[in-house]
Amino acid sequence: MRAMAIAGFGGPERLQEMSLPRPKPGRGEILIRSVAAGVNPVDWKIREGYLADVLPHDFPVILGWDVAGIVEELGEGTSRFRKGDKVFAYARKPVVQWGTWAECVAVAETAAALLPPRLLFEEAAAVPLAALTAHQALARAGLGSGETLLVLAAAGGVGHFAVQLGKEAGARVYGTAGTSNQQFVLGLGAAGAIDYTREDFREALRRFCAEGVDVVLDGVGGETAVAGFDALRPGGRLVSIVDPSVAEQAPRGTRAEFHFVEPSGEQLEWIAGLFARHKLTTHVSRIYPLREAARALAESQAGHVRGKLALAL
Repeated sequence: MRAMAIAGFGGPERLQEMSLPRPKPGRGEILIRSVAAGVNPVDWKIREGYLADVLPHDFPVILGWDVAGIVEELGEGTSRFRKGDKVFAYARKPVVQWGTWAECVAVAETAAALLPPRLLFEEAAAVPLAALTAHQALARAGLGSGETLLVLAAAGGVGHFAVQLGKEAGARVYGTAGTSNQQFVLGLGAAGAIDYTREDFREALRRFCAEGVDVVLDGVGGETAVAGFDALRPGGRLVSIVDPSVAEQAPRGTRAEFHFVEPSGEQLEWIAGLFARHKLTTHVSRIYPLREAARALAESQAGHVRGKLALAL
């Protein structure tokens, strides 16, 4: 089986095309023939070894956690899908090794859902990790109808879904983005877009929401995440998807949490329903062939990707 994998942690040169055994679906798993795979910042972080102390791993490690493809085999005890079904999944497993940048991947059937209608495989492959992250983070924050939401890095993978899901939840949404992405963020349904390259987002936010927002979703971390506390109204909540340290830095009267996305086929079905009802869209800025996965990782690592990147197998 052709796969893009690493035999050890390190830089771009570590990612190589390898011939590895075709996986067999275990009990409760389905085997997906991959048509497309998503590219996420976590992929280059895994390659570099940044998560080695957090996530158990065995080499060689096939990168990739997002997949869209066709069900080829059914493991024992499966009942949700049939051979030939078009599905997509967030395929993270307890041990990082058998990822989605390969011709086939076995995943728990509970992590998969039928492909959203009218989406290309490359578009669907860009959805699971980012959309689930946005959905789960906003749920963890308890975002409700009539509240206000600030999305930091609103033009990125998670951010562009968070803007749309926040609006769908009935919130008034604002987002930070660079100059070239202002109209993109507004086109997603944001009530206001803030150019963080030209002004302090905290000061700019006061023009839209003088009292501060109810929820901040942080996709940047570090000093930006800490600055996000200044954008909260009293009693507000901040959820970071990149910086665990925020949980210990919340000022009195506010709440902060870190969230790491969990697989959920049930939630993916709900997300697919939003696509079917034209309530959600995905933006894939570039599709690379699998053999150019290293180039895709380099673009992801450089930052400033609008929406998502995908790999075509």
